[in-house]
Amino acid sequence: MIREINFDGLIGPTHNYAALSFGNLASASNAGAISRPRDAALQGLAKMRFAMGLGLTQGFLLPLERPNSAWLRQLGFAGTDAQVCAAAHGADPRLFAQACSASSMWTANAGTVSPAADCTDGRTHISTANLSRMTHRSIEHPETEAQLRLAFAHPAFAVHAAVPATFGDEGAANHMRLTTHHGEPGVEVFVYGEEGGKFPARQNCRASEAVARRHGLDPARTLFVAQSPAAIDAGAFHNDVVAVANERVLFAHEHAFADPAALKADLARLLPEAIIIEVPASAVSLADAIRSYLFNSQLVTVAGGSMALILPQEAHDCAPVKAYLDTLVAGNGPIRAVHYVQVRESMRNGGGPACLRLRVVADPATVDPRFLLDAAKADRLEALIAAHWPESIGPADLGNPALWDQACAARRALLAALEI
Repeated sequence: MIREINFDGLIGPTHNYAALSFGNLASASNAGAISRPRDAALQGLAKMRFAMGLGLTQGFLLPLERPNSAWLRQLGFAGTDAQVCAAAHGADPRLFAQACSASSMWTANAGTVSPAADCTDGRTHISTANLSRMTHRSIEHPETEAQLRLAFAHPAFAVHAAVPATFGDEGAANHMRLTTHHGEPGVEVFVYGEEGGKFPARQNCRASEAVARRHGLDPARTLFVAQSPAAIDAGAFHNDVVAVANERVLFAHEHAFADPAALKADLARLLPEAIIIEVPASAVSLADAIRSYLFNSQLVTVAGGSMALILPQEAHDCAPVKAYLDTLVAGNGPIRAVHYVQVRESMRNGGGPACLRLRVVADPATVDPRFLLDAAKADRLEALIAAHWPESIGPADLGNPALWDQACAARRALLAALEI
């Protein structure tokens, strides 16, 4: 049966606060803080358990190998893995921090997914994101592609390599889809940024157009929409910081898009059933929306057909946002419930509930079962994380060979436990 499956990133053992992401205000404000990788991974799993408790199908993707000694070798460091890491850390600590980043946890940036109902060949297409605008993320796509090809090896899927790095592509974080029901044909909305602002516009329009062509989408039902420069400059480095869609509902900030009137007109024409819930700046400022990650929530369809928001605890703690949400669910709209989850470790690096998941609309029977979660597997993963993940990492710890050994041992244990 075709349904929504959320693939969350298991948070890796090198999760740290090195502030590598320019334009990500949360990441910058927590630079040099002590991270807690074990808590981060357990918080992520708790969110996955919560989603399963709502009746949703849950999958996961694995942390990549970090430190990335293969990348460091390409940069001229030689010797054993330990020698490569020691030399790189000694020569350029920031470069080494990039090789240690656990940023693949945010699987909304793993790729762009077009369900089979939208694609001319009747397969679900997934294009790996190149993430070329940030060094620490640009090195992810070869490993991510390999993992996507493993998880989605069934002929029902077509997995593509990243588009050329000339054109920045950030994956599902800048892509939305509206439809009457998940298994029905929909309208795919690619959101891009224009250069020239305070912060870099990470999604290039040509990258979005290339992905749409690869996936065989109907041009008449594919929209390319500019993100508001004001939103980018306020810290909305991805569209999913100011907008989220699910089935027929678009939930967005008033200042999310450069030309909201044109988007509304196109959606009214292509999907008359579409419901746009636009949050006015008078109720929630851009600053509060970004600080609380109101829109970086999971908007999901639950039993009975109503919708719910899975939000970070920070949304509850921001008074204007909490007041707006209380009014929203008290009304007669499609969003009938809000749920708050604790993902503080991810939030401090600038990633909320939506960043942590890649939404795939497909039949779960076509997915490699090793990448699907149930309660028993969650129990095993929690025990493994408790045994192998570091409790804390400070800035000086990245240069400690014991941490590198622990991270490698943790990943080996994870792969062995999942028989991958």
